[in-house]
Amino acid sequence: MKTSIDLFDYDLPASFIAQASVEPRDHSRLLVLDKQTGEVAHRRFYEVADMLAAGDVLVFNVSKVFRARLRCDGVEMFVLKIRDGEAECLLRPGKKFAVGSTVSMFGRGFLVCAKHDGVVWVKTEMTADEMLAFCNAHGEIPTPPYVQTAVTDDAKYQNVYAKTVGSVAAPTAGFHFTPELLETLRAKGVQIEEVTLHVGIGTFRPVQTQTIEEHEMHSEWVEVSDETALHINEAKRAGRRVIAVGTTSTRVLEGVTAKFGELRGYQGEINIFITPGFSFQIIDGLITNFHLPKSTLLMLVSALAGRERVLAAYEAAKVEGYRFFSFGDAMFIQ
Repeated sequence: MKTSIDLFDYDLPASFIAQASVEPRDHSRLLVLDKQTGEVAHRRFYEVADMLAAGDVLVFNVSKVFRARLRCDGVEMFVLKIRDGEAECLLRPGKKFAVGSTVSMFGRGFLVCAKHDGVVWVKTEMTADEMLAFCNAHGEIPTPPYVQTAVTDDAKYQNVYAKTVGSVAAPTAGFHFTPELLETLRAKGVQIEEVTLHVGIGTFRPVQTQTIEEHEMHSEWVEVSDETALHINEAKRAGRRVIAVGTTSTRVLEGVTAKFGELRGYQGEINIFITPGFSFQIIDGLITNFHLPKSTLLMLVSALAGRERVLAAYEAAKVEGYRFFSFGDAMFIQ
């Protein structure tokens, strides 16, 4: 039996959509959800330090956002993936550019070489590093469409621990961490581990099918070092908790494990769609934000804590006036 997308719908007035992070970031609200009972508690994010014990493992996605949205002469090129000599992107107006045509952007030409499912591949004479520099010189910070005011300060749409450039949307669960909070966690003995997933179209593309089984996920580039895999596997064997910071970190850990039957060092593409019924092998808990209705991210969270419990928690958050989506408040599922 197929699962209707409508099961993951909920009503959210626009007034609940956050337009900027609170300052300091670790003073955002934190809804704590017991994934077994559905019990909800309301805290402040900096209090997460009280909920973590020495030996708990926090896994962060250290991918860094680049200025992926290019606009020039009425044309928008949203760059999704970059490789030497080519890039995957979304083009608007897409119908204007057939395969073989050229897109001009800030003095550079891009040859359209392939189109599939709304995504366009273009060829360029630039290397990957040169293309990244081009985007950062001429592009805009790729904030989501529900953020009404343009963000011009890169730090406002970036995690404080971001390192590896490659994402077209921020892994926003990490927005709530400040350098001071990270220092507090380390001093307490919380183990910090890092992975990389470059956020692409698979994270934010709306589900347009009537059932979740019909939705096609796009592959994502990830990296887990041998050392990180070793540390996390040791924690699992010792019975210590592994808590993913964000749905992206979750997909790295569970995606690599699903690919190889175990968590190991890996660099390359994965393609995983986590929905209710999924059997988690690595994570015990998740720190995340409040996600859009009918989104693949809401499905992932529902797979961990149960759809009814998650949607009930969302309703409780609305009653308490929580702020939703990328710049909004946080949830800790444990």
